[in-house]
Amino acid sequence: MKVGLAIYDMDKTITRRATYTPFLLHATRRLAPWRLLLLPVAGLLTLAYALRLLDRARLKELNYTLLVGRGVDPARLKPVVESFAAAQLAANVLPGARAAIAADRRAGRRLVLATASYELYAAAIGRALGFDDVIATRTLTDAHGRIVARIDGANCYGDAKRDMVEAWLEREGLARDSVHIRFYSDHHSDAPMHRLADEAVAANPNAPLARLAAAEGWEVVRWHEDGAS
Repeated sequence: MKVGLAIYDMDKTITRRATYTPFLLHATRRLAPWRLLLLPVAGLLTLAYALRLLDRARLKELNYTLLVGRGVDPARLKPVVESFAAAQLAANVLPGARAAIAADRRAGRRLVLATASYELYAAAIGRALGFDDVIATRTLTDAHGRIVARIDGANCYGDAKRDMVEAWLEREGLARDSVHIRFYSDHHSDAPMHRLADEAVAANPNAPLARLAAAEGWEVVRWHEDGAS
């Protein structure tokens, strides 16, 4: 019998809103509020990304350095991560997503969160929601053991997310033909994962994903405040 896997994207799939910028602002307010004065610079970096002068991963690294700092001791960052995760769980998780996660758990599927969000806080949110495993964008540490903005490996986005899921399967000793994957995401950048899956689910899809789902015959769900799909 195949192992059932339910793999979920996080931002705007499980959550109502994206989490990256809110995390940076949350950390800035608690660690170094003066860095809020640098927000216009962050805006310029975002413009540079829109003009294709920066890629998504480099934008993440630069904004993290700008707003959180070059290096933060893990002990100092831990309560910041915990308070941010608690806030997301209290106000930013779609009831319909909670219901789907619970249904997959009852069906005996292994729950995996696969997100471009930082593992720093995605792991805390995933654990609280009952996920068994988290695949996310990791950060490096410096010579002093401080967490820095530099991404460890790849930004878990698009093709890289599929590659990281496949690498995780290999580390777990799970051959592709020994698992049945059900994958949920809201965004068309996750099409490589949708195509890898046995059951592709467009959850709260953006317009490009909705069109792709219609063309590919993928299931579409829209998780509303009342938990209905």
